[in-house]
Amino acid sequence: MLDASIKEQLKAYMDKLQQPIELVAAYDDSDKSQELKQLLDELEPMSVKISQRTEEDPDVRRPSFAINRVGTDIGVRFAGIPMGHEFTSLVLALLQVGGHPSKASQEVIEQVQSLDGEFEFETYFSLSCQNCPDVVQALNLMSVLNPKVKHTAIDGALFQDEVEKREVMAVPSVYLNGKNFGQGRMTLEEIVAKLDTNSDAREAEKLRNKAPFEVLVIGGGPAGSSAAIYAARKGISTGIAAERFGGQVADTMSIENLISVPYTEGPKLVAAMEQHVKEYDVDIMNMQRAEKLIPAVQKGGLHEVRLANGASLKSRTVILSTGARWRQLGVPGEEEYRNKGVAYCPHCDGPLFKGKRVAVIGGGNSGVEAAIDLAGIVGHVTLLEFASEMKADDVLQKKLHSLKNVEVLTSAQTTEVVGENGKVSGLNYKDRISGEERHVALEGVFIQIGLIPNTEFLKGDIELSQHGEIIIDERGETSIPGVFAAGDVTTVPYKQIVISMGEGSKAALSAFDFLIRNSVEETSEAAA
Repeated sequence: MLDASIKEQLKAYMDKLQQPIELVAAYDDSDKSQELKQLLDELEPMSVKISQRTEEDPDVRRPSFAINRVGTDIGVRFAGIPMGHEFTSLVLALLQVGGHPSKASQEVIEQVQSLDGEFEFETYFSLSCQNCPDVVQALNLMSVLNPKVKHTAIDGALFQDEVEKREVMAVPSVYLNGKNFGQGRMTLEEIVAKLDTNSDAREAEKLRNKAPFEVLVIGGGPAGSSAAIYAARKGISTGIAAERFGGQVADTMSIENLISVPYTEGPKLVAAMEQHVKEYDVDIMNMQRAEKLIPAVQKGGLHEVRLANGASLKSRTVILSTGARWRQLGVPGEEEYRNKGVAYCPHCDGPLFKGKRVAVIGGGNSGVEAAIDLAGIVGHVTLLEFASEMKADDVLQKKLHSLKNVEVLTSAQTTEVVGENGKVSGLNYKDRISGEERHVALEGVFIQIGLIPNTEFLKGDIELSQHGEIIIDERGETSIPGVFAAGDVTTVPYKQIVISMGEGSKAALSAFDFLIRNSVEETSEAAA
């Protein structure tokens, strides 16, 4: 099941095991059970600290297996075969259950260890979901650090009956003690914060006591990361506050146009960006949402950024790089059926619609790529484009039209997402040529109509375009002296990762130049 090179790498990892671990397998008569047995049989000989036995409990999911630390109640369980994006989760689980220390901060580790109560987590994932491993790995680590936390990671495609019974229509979907806990990508810090109700207040108090920065970056995507690195390299005090480090890139499946990197994936790039930022003296403040910018009273003074938790940060210069988010249709039923058939990530949620009928809204590159990917999983795809023709690249359109289970509707204005029994059952659209109202029966709607800038908190304080983007000049300067902006949140055309990185570095250099010139002005004024 594992090729020779993977086996060699795994064997090297298994040399790091400090405690004996036991693989406890629950099989049935399915082909997947045979695959699982083959995987576990290949893992066992990789270390003398690994043993294997068969699960005796008749009530556990099958096929599944637990990784337990021998002689303790520490362990994790996988219901399914953790390959694809979850293979890293398997390797980390083996290491961490085996006593190898995690890279989590000591502060977060102590938070997890201090949690009191009984926490039975279940996470539904898909092997093609790039966001799922973050959640699976976080909850697995929590179950290793605190015996009161238990976690089972469940392949939704393999346990369709459960998925349908619980009406899971988006992954990752997390249940705590049988009740819905959350959906979508969550970091370890975010999960712990939801469980530790006093964490927000403690974090706010810490932030309030921070000294003013010389450069404060708001947003942790490619532009923000680049800005923080360039600023820190100048030897000036730099902070970066991000609602979610990595931003929209974390939801990107494949990246093939980052120069010198032929192929990578969003989560991998985010991890590399974060590691690069950590190489410098940058104060990283994750899970912090900006709610208000209060410009300095005079040029060179301190700007203030108020955060959602009530704290404020101050800085002589600010670089806004808050990025963008998926644009919504804004039609009846969209919000009501979000994660109940309405989805925005075909790579994450596509496997949950295996053999079913779905629609993709949007005929640009992202929409056509989504339709092509989904066509290999679902029963039928209907692509709806508002304009009279699709905007996607010709090569993508040719591929799309070659697929037999795809129908393309142009001049189609989606007017409503409809549902029955709490989940999507179809959509209504208007033929913009004939004016006729029509209905498509289906089970899923994937919305791919572009991005909208995250600038709501800036309205009235900074000059924005009619599309809500921050207006900047060629140096990244905004309408406020000492406040700069970079990336997808700005008026710079072509929203691309490589462009955002360049714009972030430029904004940081401009901020540094502002600080130097402002410092000179202050010195001259003082001398006069």
